[in-house]
Amino acid sequence: MQESGMSEIYHHVPHPHIERRRATGPSKTIDQIPLDHPNPVVRLNSRLGLGITTAVGTMWCAYIFTVITLVSAPSAFSSANALIIIAWIAQTFLQLVLLPVIIVGQNIQAKAADKRAADTYNDADAVLHEALAIQKHLEAQDTVISELLSRVEALSASK
Repeated sequence: MQESGMSEIYHHVPHPHIERRRATGPSKTIDQIPLDHPNPVVRLNSRLGLGITTAVGTMWCAYIFTVITLVSAPSAFSSANALIIIAWIAQTFLQLVLLPVIIVGQNIQAKAADKRAADTYNDADAVLHEALAIQKHLEAQDTVISELLSRVEALSASK
């Protein structure tokens, strides 16, 4: 009787995405900015936008904007005109002060999203390694089962 091997039953072929992901790693916020774009205008706008956002997105900028807005506060309040006071609060104070504070919050959220992406990537990588270990375990079992099957077939043939 022909010797049958379990390795002939199944051959593991890793998905090509595994190597691509291993090479690229997890996506991060900074990776989404086209700093290596072939168009120089896009690169300039990206660098300029990133630079301004980085500068404005600090609490120090929020403090500076607060001081700047407070310069015009006395004349807005001394006008005793509700419309001027509300306009100063809405158009001057809130817009200037909240802008950097919101950017600071978004930067914190982006860092948290980057950490979650890295954690998810690492979790998936760990699961992949566990699956590969299971695959090796199954291959080892296949070898033993093949040997046992060969012995059973040999015993069967000798009768």
